[in-house]
Amino acid sequence: MNALDHRKLGAKLDLFHQQEDAPGTAFWHSKGTTICLLLENYVRSEMQRAGFLEVRTPQLMSRTLWERSGHWSKFGDHMFVFEDGNRQYALKPMNCPGHVQLYKQHIRSYRDLPLRFNEFGVCHRYEPSGALHGLKRVRAFTQDDAHVFCALEHVNGEVSRFCRLLQRVYRRLGFDDFKVGLSTRPDNREGADEIWDAAEAALANAARAAGLSYRTQPGDGAFYGPKLEFILTDCQGREWQCGTIQLDMVLPERLDLSVANSDGERVRPVMIHHAVLGSFERFVAMLLEHHRGRLPFWLAPDQIVITPVSDQQDEYAREVSDQLASMGLRCRVDTADETLSRRIVFARELMIPVFIVVGKREANNRSVSIRELDGKQMTLSIEEAISHLKKLET
Repeated sequence: MNALDHRKLGAKLDLFHQQEDAPGTAFWHSKGTTICLLLENYVRSEMQRAGFLEVRTPQLMSRTLWERSGHWSKFGDHMFVFEDGNRQYALKPMNCPGHVQLYKQHIRSYRDLPLRFNEFGVCHRYEPSGALHGLKRVRAFTQDDAHVFCALEHVNGEVSRFCRLLQRVYRRLGFDDFKVGLSTRPDNREGADEIWDAAEAALANAARAAGLSYRTQPGDGAFYGPKLEFILTDCQGREWQCGTIQLDMVLPERLDLSVANSDGERVRPVMIHHAVLGSFERFVAMLLEHHRGRLPFWLAPDQIVITPVSDQQDEYAREVSDQLASMGLRCRVDTADETLSRRIVFARELMIPVFIVVGKREANNRSVSIRELDGKQMTLSIEEAISHLKKLET
């Protein structure tokens, strides 16, 4: 295992661990949980801006629902199944059927569409023990899943809207560009050929309307529809498939969805499946390896460490920490019984982006000495330091 492996970085930075008592899952430590929450809240804010309504659906649902959706025949061997008397239930491997049940709770009109749901849903899939690999291949993961229920004429606009959202998110996470693949019908699929012809043509047209150049990936679509896959390239030149947009005309048929059109007739809506990051676990693994553990300032669990030169500056260090924390910055005071140089080294080993030193001169001048991880150094007043650090978050 090399030093840039996410498992190595996760242990070094005190983010998460895994153990045999829970194979294929992660124990998230406080710092790792902070990263997950920051990512979740960022994606949540973007989804809200895009008009999505956040929902939650059950973890455990009846086998009969999974049979109606078609997932049981395709993924039954990868589900965790439980029995209650004569009934069988399964932990959800995906969120789609749950969102369909929310849609069906009301009689829908064309005026309700597009209707957008999103969920940070925990999913479980049985992966063979030999296939498990850190956070990249797990049995339990959080998915930033979303579904749009709409008419066919809405598809171009919805795909363009989501592509703009993806570009904003990926850019902030350190990826300026991505490749796109259009995955078409697999051999093992649901739905008639004419449905697939319509779905593939509509998604290809929407991709072109959104200004995307794509490569065709024959046979890689989902069992219910074609999909656009967004592929990021990390600092080591490796490609990661992350975001997806899937156009589905099959599940609305299988699960009997309807909407009243402008003539009052009941017709089938179209269903679009979206994910920005996909699996949070896998995306965190990719981020750690892409940034070599040096996460962007806004995403670092500890953004700032403040070190008093001597005990006489402890009170001032805590005052500075309180002021920074009141502005939403994550910082801690290091009063370890170590030399200043050793504390600097320790902060660098933990990839903390900003190291602040306060000595007698800084306490007298109401200032701080800032050292950033990339080598920049400056002395600023507390007010100037807050302004500078807040800019690093953007």
